[in-house]
Amino acid sequence: MAGRALGMGGGMEPAVIGARQADGSNGSHEPAFALHVEDLTATYSGDAVLWDVDLNVPPGVLAAIVGPNGAGKSTLLKCVIGAMRPAAGHVYVFGHPYRRQRHRVAYVPQRTSVDWDFPTTALDVVTMGLYGRLGWFRVPRRRETDEALQALALVGMDAYAERQISQLSGGQQQRVFLARALVQDADLYLMDEPFAGVDATTERAIVDLLKDLRARGKTVVAVHHDLQTVATYFDWLALLNVRLIAQGPVTEVYTPEHLRAAYGPRVVLLGVGGHAPQP
Repeated sequence: MAGRALGMGGGMEPAVIGARQADGSNGSHEPAFALHVEDLTATYSGDAVLWDVDLNVPPGVLAAIVGPNGAGKSTLLKCVIGAMRPAAGHVYVFGHPYRRQRHRVAYVPQRTSVDWDFPTTALDVVTMGLYGRLGWFRVPRRRETDEALQALALVGMDAYAERQISQLSGGQQQRVFLARALVQDADLYLMDEPFAGVDATTERAIVDLLKDLRARGKTVVAVHHDLQTVATYFDWLALLNVRLIAQGPVTEVYTPEHLRAAYGPRVVLLGVGGHAPQP
Protein backbone atom coordinates (compact mmCIF):
# COMPACT_ATOMS: atom_id res chain seq x y z
CA MET A 1 0.00 0.00 0.00
CA ALA A 2 1.25 3.44 -0.87
CA GLY A 3 0.94 5.03 2.56
CA ARG A 4 2.85 2.24 4.22
CA ALA A 5 5.40 2.07 1.45
CA LEU A 6 6.43 5.63 0.91
CA GLY A 7 4.47 7.97 3.14
CA MET A 8 6.56 7.75 6.31
CA GLY A 9 8.52 10.95 5.77
CA GLY A 10 8.71 14.17 7.69
CA GLY A 11 5.63 15.54 5.95
CA MET A 12 3.00 13.37 7.66
CA GLU A 13 0.45 14.97 9.98
CA PRO A 14 1.22 13.89 13.53
CA ALA A 15 -0.87 13.62 16.63
CA VAL A 16 -0.52 16.90 18.46
CA ILE A 17 2.00 16.29 21.21
CA GLY A 18 3.11 19.02 23.52
CA ALA A 19 1.60 21.77 21.39
CA ARG A 20 1.44 24.08 24.39
CA GLN A 21 3.61 24.51 27.41
CA ALA A 22 2.27 24.11 30.93
CA ASP A 23 1.45 27.82 31.04
CA GLY A 24 -0.63 27.53 27.85
CA SER A 25 1.76 29.53 25.69
CA ASN A 26 3.17 28.58 22.31
CA GLY A 27 6.68 29.88 23.04
CA SER A 28 9.81 27.81 22.52
CA HIS A 29 10.68 25.10 25.03
CA GLU A 30 14.27 23.87 25.52
CA PRO A 31 15.42 25.53 22.25
CA ALA A 32 19.06 24.59 22.93
CA PHE A 33 18.27 20.99 21.88
CA ALA A 34 17.66 19.71 18.37
CA LEU A 35 15.37 17.09 19.93
CA HIS A 36 13.86 17.28 23.39
CA VAL A 37 11.63 14.45 24.64
CA GLU A 38 9.99 14.97 28.01
CA ASP A 39 8.23 12.40 30.26
CA LEU A 40 7.35 10.20 27.27
CA THR A 41 5.38 7.01 27.90
CA ALA A 42 4.04 4.78 25.11
CA THR A 43 2.04 1.57 25.26
CA TYR A 44 0.97 -1.29 23.02
CA SER A 45 -2.18 -3.12 24.11
CA GLY A 46 -1.78 -1.73 27.59
CA ASP A 47 1.87 -2.77 27.99
CA ALA A 48 4.46 -0.01 28.36
CA VAL A 49 7.09 -0.01 25.60
CA LEU A 50 8.50 3.36 26.68
CA TRP A 51 8.29 4.62 30.23
CA ASP A 52 8.87 8.21 31.37
CA VAL A 53 11.66 8.87 28.84
CA ASP A 54 13.53 12.18 28.95
CA LEU A 55 15.86 12.62 25.99
CA ASN A 56 17.96 15.64 25.04
CA VAL A 57 19.92 15.65 21.78
CA PRO A 58 22.08 18.72 21.12
CA PRO A 59 22.39 20.10 17.58
CA GLY A 60 25.21 19.04 15.31
CA VAL A 61 25.81 15.53 16.65
CA LEU A 62 25.56 11.98 15.33
CA ALA A 63 23.38 10.40 18.00
CA ALA A 64 22.73 6.68 18.34
CA ILE A 65 19.74 5.20 20.14
CA VAL A 66 20.90 1.79 21.30
CA GLY A 67 19.26 -0.98 23.30
CA PRO A 68 18.14 -4.61 23.17
CA ASN A 69 15.27 -5.89 21.04
CA GLY A 70 11.96 -4.62 22.35
CA ALA A 71 13.57 -1.65 24.09
CA GLY A 72 11.28 0.85 22.35
CA LYS A 73 13.87 2.40 20.02
CA SER A 74 11.72 2.47 16.87
CA THR A 75 8.67 3.40 18.91
CA LEU A 76 10.52 6.46 20.18
CA LEU A 77 11.12 7.72 16.64
CA LYS A 78 7.50 7.03 15.71
CA CYS A 79 6.35 9.09 18.67
CA VAL A 80 8.63 11.95 17.62
CA ILE A 81 7.13 12.16 14.13
CA GLY A 82 3.56 11.54 15.27
CA ALA A 83 3.21 8.12 13.66
CA MET A 84 2.26 6.84 17.11
CA ARG A 85 0.43 8.74 19.83
CA PRO A 86 2.12 8.33 23.21
CA ALA A 87 0.17 7.78 26.40
CA ALA A 88 1.91 10.77 27.95
CA GLY A 89 4.74 13.20 27.36
CA HIS A 90 5.92 15.94 25.03
CA VAL A 91 8.20 16.16 22.00
CA TYR A 92 9.96 19.32 20.87
CA VAL A 93 12.14 19.87 17.81
CA PHE A 94 14.40 22.92 18.05
CA GLY A 95 12.20 24.25 20.84
CA HIS A 96 8.79 23.76 19.20
CA PRO A 97 6.30 20.91 18.73
CA TYR A 98 7.03 18.66 15.78
CA ARG A 99 3.90 19.75 13.93
CA ARG A 100 5.42 23.24 13.64
CA GLN A 101 8.89 21.96 12.73
CA ARG A 102 8.21 18.99 10.48
CA HIS A 103 9.66 20.87 7.49
CA ARG A 104 13.00 20.70 9.33
CA VAL A 105 12.83 16.92 9.88
CA ALA A 106 13.56 14.01 7.52
CA TYR A 107 12.73 10.43 8.49
CA VAL A 108 14.21 7.21 7.12
CA PRO A 109 12.09 4.20 8.16
CA GLN A 110 13.29 0.65 8.67
CA ARG A 111 13.76 -1.00 5.31
CA THR A 112 11.70 -3.99 6.46
CA SER A 113 8.69 -1.72 7.09
CA VAL A 114 8.45 -0.68 3.43
CA ASP A 115 6.45 -2.41 0.69
CA TRP A 116 9.18 -2.63 -1.95
CA ASP A 117 6.77 -4.04 -4.53
CA PHE A 118 5.13 -0.61 -4.85
CA PRO A 119 5.49 0.24 -8.58
CA THR A 120 7.74 3.28 -8.69
CA THR A 121 11.26 4.21 -9.73
CA ALA A 122 14.19 5.27 -7.58
CA LEU A 123 13.87 8.82 -8.96
CA ASP A 124 10.18 8.96 -8.06
CA VAL A 125 10.91 7.85 -4.49
CA VAL A 126 13.50 10.58 -4.01
CA THR A 127 11.22 13.20 -5.60
CA MET A 128 8.57 12.32 -3.01
CA GLY A 129 10.89 13.90 -0.46
CA LEU A 130 10.09 17.26 -2.08
CA TYR A 131 6.32 17.00 -1.74
CA GLY A 132 6.42 18.81 1.58
CA ARG A 133 7.57 21.83 -0.39
CA LEU A 134 5.61 21.20 -3.58
CA GLY A 135 2.36 19.87 -2.20
CA TRP A 136 0.88 16.58 -3.36
CA PHE A 137 -0.94 18.03 -6.38
CA ARG A 138 1.87 19.92 -8.10
CA VAL A 139 3.82 18.15 -10.80
CA PRO A 140 7.60 18.24 -10.14
CA ARG A 141 9.40 20.55 -12.53
CA ARG A 142 12.86 20.22 -14.01
CA ARG A 143 14.33 21.92 -10.96
CA GLU A 144 12.90 19.30 -8.59
CA THR A 145 13.99 16.47 -10.89
CA ASP A 146 17.53 17.86 -10.94
CA GLU A 147 17.55 18.08 -7.14
CA ALA A 148 16.44 14.47 -6.86
CA LEU A 149 19.09 13.34 -9.32
CA GLN A 150 21.76 15.21 -7.36
CA ALA A 151 20.65 13.49 -4.17
CA LEU A 152 20.86 10.10 -5.91
CA ALA A 153 24.35 11.02 -7.10
CA LEU A 154 25.42 11.77 -3.53
CA VAL A 155 24.60 8.19 -2.55
CA GLY A 156 26.01 6.68 -5.74
CA MET A 157 22.62 5.75 -7.20
CA ASP A 158 22.13 8.23 -10.08
CA ALA A 159 22.75 5.46 -12.63
CA TYR A 160 19.70 3.63 -11.21
CA ALA A 161 17.32 6.59 -11.32
CA GLU A 162 14.84 4.90 -13.68
CA ARG A 163 15.13 1.46 -12.10
CA GLN A 164 12.06 0.07 -10.38
CA ILE A 165 12.61 0.16 -6.62
CA SER A 166 11.68 -3.53 -6.38
CA GLN A 167 14.58 -4.43 -8.69
CA LEU A 168 17.24 -2.95 -6.42
CA SER A 169 19.25 -4.79 -3.81
CA GLY A 170 18.68 -4.14 -0.12
CA GLY A 171 21.68 -1.84 0.11
CA GLN A 172 20.61 0.06 -3.00
CA GLN A 173 17.09 0.50 -1.64
CA GLN A 174 18.52 1.92 1.57
CA ARG A 175 20.64 4.38 -0.40
CA VAL A 176 17.56 5.55 -2.29
CA PHE A 177 15.70 6.22 0.95
CA LEU A 178 18.71 8.11 2.27
CA ALA A 179 18.66 10.19 -0.93
CA ARG A 180 14.98 10.95 -0.31
CA ALA A 181 15.94 12.27 3.13
CA LEU A 182 18.86 14.28 1.75
CA VAL A 183 16.77 16.05 -0.87
CA GLN A 184 14.62 17.51 1.92
CA ASP A 185 17.64 19.47 3.19
CA ALA A 186 16.43 18.98 6.76
CA ASP A 187 18.09 20.08 9.98
CA LEU A 188 17.22 16.91 11.91
CA TYR A 189 17.49 13.45 10.36
CA LEU A 190 15.77 10.54 12.10
CA MET A 191 16.91 7.13 10.87
CA ASP A 192 15.58 3.76 11.97
CA GLU A 193 18.40 1.20 11.65
CA PRO A 194 20.03 2.70 8.54
CA PHE A 195 22.74 -0.01 8.51
CA ALA A 196 20.42 -3.01 8.81
CA GLY A 197 20.80 -5.52 5.98
CA VAL A 198 23.35 -3.55 3.95
CA ASP A 199 26.75 -4.71 2.72
CA ALA A 200 30.07 -3.35 4.00
CA THR A 201 30.47 -0.97 1.05
CA THR A 202 27.05 0.58 1.61
CA GLU A 203 27.66 0.81 5.34
CA ARG A 204 30.88 2.77 4.79
CA ALA A 205 29.09 5.04 2.31
CA ILE A 206 26.32 5.73 4.84
CA VAL A 207 28.86 6.52 7.57
CA ASP A 208 30.61 8.99 5.28
CA LEU A 209 27.24 10.55 4.45
CA LEU A 210 26.33 10.94 8.13
CA LYS A 211 29.67 12.54 8.91
CA ASP A 212 29.18 14.98 6.04
CA LEU A 213 25.77 15.93 7.46
CA ARG A 214 27.37 16.59 10.84
CA ALA A 215 30.08 18.71 9.19
CA ARG A 216 27.30 20.85 7.70
CA GLY A 217 25.76 21.40 11.13
CA LYS A 218 22.95 18.88 10.75
CA THR A 219 21.77 16.58 13.54
CA VAL A 220 21.30 12.84 13.05
CA VAL A 221 19.46 10.54 15.45
CA ALA A 222 19.73 6.90 14.39
CA VAL A 223 18.48 3.68 15.91
CA HIS A 224 21.49 1.37 15.92
CA HIS A 225 22.03 -2.25 16.93
CA ASP A 226 25.75 -2.98 16.57
CA LEU A 227 27.56 -2.27 19.83
CA GLN A 228 30.96 -2.80 18.21
CA THR A 229 30.57 0.21 15.89
CA VAL A 230 28.78 2.66 18.19
CA ALA A 231 31.96 4.32 19.40
CA THR A 232 33.42 4.79 15.92
CA TYR A 233 30.26 5.85 14.06
CA PHE A 234 28.63 8.15 16.63
CA ASP A 235 29.61 10.85 19.10
CA TRP A 236 26.40 10.98 21.17
CA LEU A 237 24.65 7.98 22.71
CA ALA A 238 21.30 7.24 24.33
CA LEU A 239 20.93 3.80 25.95
CA LEU A 240 17.34 2.67 26.09
CA ASN A 241 15.50 -0.31 27.53
CA VAL A 242 11.91 0.88 27.90
CA ARG A 243 13.35 3.47 30.29
CA LEU A 244 16.27 5.70 29.38
CA ILE A 245 19.40 4.21 30.97
CA ALA A 246 21.90 6.96 30.13
CA GLN A 247 22.58 9.66 27.55
CA GLY A 248 25.47 11.90 26.63
CA PRO A 249 28.80 11.80 24.77
CA VAL A 250 29.77 8.28 23.71
CA THR A 251 32.98 8.46 25.74
CA GLU A 252 30.92 8.98 28.90
CA VAL A 253 27.93 6.71 28.25
CA TYR A 254 29.59 3.70 26.59
CA THR A 255 30.68 2.05 29.84
CA PRO A 256 30.30 -1.48 31.23
CA GLU A 257 28.00 -0.22 33.97
CA HIS A 258 25.57 1.47 31.59
CA LEU A 259 25.61 -1.30 28.99
CA ARG A 260 24.98 -3.99 31.59
CA ALA A 261 22.08 -1.94 32.90
CA ALA A 262 20.63 -1.93 29.37
CA TYR A 263 21.53 -5.42 28.15
CA GLY A 264 22.18 -7.52 31.25
CA PRO A 265 25.38 -8.86 32.79
CA ARG A 266 26.52 -10.98 29.82
CA VAL A 267 26.82 -8.17 27.32
CA VAL A 268 29.99 -8.21 25.20
CA LEU A 269 31.28 -4.73 24.38
CA LEU A 270 34.16 -2.90 22.84
CA GLY A 271 35.38 0.51 23.90
CA VAL A 272 36.39 3.54 21.92
CA GLY A 273 39.03 2.47 19.41
CA GLY A 274 37.94 -1.17 19.66
CA HIS A 275 39.44 -1.88 23.09
CA ALA A 276 37.45 -3.35 25.92
CA PRO A 277 36.51 -0.63 28.42
CA GLN A 278 37.81 -1.06 31.94
CA PRO A 279 35.24 -2.38 34.44
